[in-house]
Amino acid sequence: MPHRDQYQNPQQDVPAKQPGAPRPDRTHPTPLGELAARLGVADPAPGEAAGAETITSAESGPVRVTGITHDSRAVRPGDIYAALPGARLHGADFVAQAVDLGAAAILTDPSGAERATATGLPVLVTEDPRARMGELATEIYGHPGDDLLQIGITGTSGKTTSAYLVEGGLRAAGRATGLIGTVEMRIGDEALKSERTTPEATDLQALFAVMRERGVEAVAMEVSSHALVLGRVDGCVFDVAVFNNLSPEHMEFHSGMEDYFQAKAQLFTPERSKLGVVNLDDAYGRRLVTEATVPVVTFSAEGHPDADWHAEDVELGVFGSVFTAVGPEGVRIEARSPLPGAFNVANTLAAIVTLAAAGIAPQTAADGIATVPGVPGRLERIDEGQPYLAVVDYAHKTDAVDSVLRSLRKVTKGRLHIVLGCGGDRDTTKRGPMGAAAARLADTVVLTSDNPRSEDPLAILAAMLAGAAEVPVHERGDVLVEADRAAAIATAVARTEPGDTVLIAGKGHEQGQDVAGVVRPFDDRQVLRAAIRDSRATLHHTSQG
Repeated sequence: MPHRDQYQNPQQDVPAKQPGAPRPDRTHPTPLGELAARLGVADPAPGEAAGAETITSAESGPVRVTGITHDSRAVRPGDIYAALPGARLHGADFVAQAVDLGAAAILTDPSGAERATATGLPVLVTEDPRARMGELATEIYGHPGDDLLQIGITGTSGKTTSAYLVEGGLRAAGRATGLIGTVEMRIGDEALKSERTTPEATDLQALFAVMRERGVEAVAMEVSSHALVLGRVDGCVFDVAVFNNLSPEHMEFHSGMEDYFQAKAQLFTPERSKLGVVNLDDAYGRRLVTEATVPVVTFSAEGHPDADWHAEDVELGVFGSVFTAVGPEGVRIEARSPLPGAFNVANTLAAIVTLAAAGIAPQTAADGIATVPGVPGRLERIDEGQPYLAVVDYAHKTDAVDSVLRSLRKVTKGRLHIVLGCGGDRDTTKRGPMGAAAARLADTVVLTSDNPRSEDPLAILAAMLAGAAEVPVHERGDVLVEADRAAAIATAVARTEPGDTVLIAGKGHEQGQDVAGVVRPFDDRQVLRAAIRDSRATLHHTSQG
């Protein structure tokens, strides 16, 4: 059933679906001249390109724009097509497709100007078109974010979980909600496929416009460091920005931890947000409090004395945790994390504090968070009636593997088993440390493939194995190597006994495996279920024999 505030599209039964992100049904045509003025470009004679900041046109007459996209396949009549430079190809290589689909104008850089001008369409040329897409999209779609309570969540780990928890609290407060993140996008109860953690600026502003049109009042979204550096959230000023933590990740994109931190810190400036919520248990969070240029509210799940909010009376459980959130002036909120683990106490506390900062009654927020049924691929429990705990988690960096294993150890009576891999064409520096963390904290480690992409899976496994081998023998669990992920999962399940825990880590909610550029269907949750069923069937057959 649709959410009560969702706009009912009279064409919802039409099977045809246009490519690209959702678009609003109602458009607000914007004169191209106004957009050119916003870019600060000149207006030369038709067909001319005067310098690096220009607007050209092969046709006379006013041009009105109703949308903008960076994807030539998703162009709709009246769009600006943003032809961006890329690592291998240039968006200007696809201008003919954009023209055929009805583009009204082209935005590009000097290297794409000649090809764009040859189409006969008006052309906006600017040195860095990607950096200007957000402001143009915001203008074209009528500043849709201004009508939404925008909550942006950043950090290395916990963004997805925190976003789901915040959404649960908003719903409990009676707000019609939107959700944007790694797993999915949601407009009310309608789920949409998510291509990346934070959509490109053109898609994001269109999505905000759709949300506004369908009655959404508040949106919880993940904000990645890529999004901040690449301008995907340009045009957004978040009502509340949240910082969870920072640890090594995306080192193939950032030059180092300082660069990574500075990318995240952008979110806590007046250009990006109005108020910050920051975790004082994290060293970078403590630094951010001193460097943020917006007001900040702090929290600590570990009881940091300087925090505005902290957790007390924490009781960890297999299926979740209970605690008391203590806030300013001694306010005490009874809270429950719907997910297990100490780190999810921190995520839950972050969500409560965030919602309180946004004007939601803290107890109402906490009650709503407690009812969240779970987060896909985040400590997701797989239950086939087996006498042990089986979970799937997205942990794909060293700190996350460490945190998940430590949390599961606290609720595991028997042995702890993990299946783990590292993605190819990504940060290579974390492979050894991830292998070491798993070997040190688990009783059984089955190293396997994740998404090898273009790399040799065995080379990735060798790096992980080298890290595991650095752990002293007396501190190390059994380490096995099985490149085939399904076989690795079956191997771990076969070693699991009553009271044990088996963790399948790294891919979480993902439903495919990228091997040599070919994505094949693969869902850890389904494969784990099948392995458990097969293992039980084998045991039953053996006992009958």
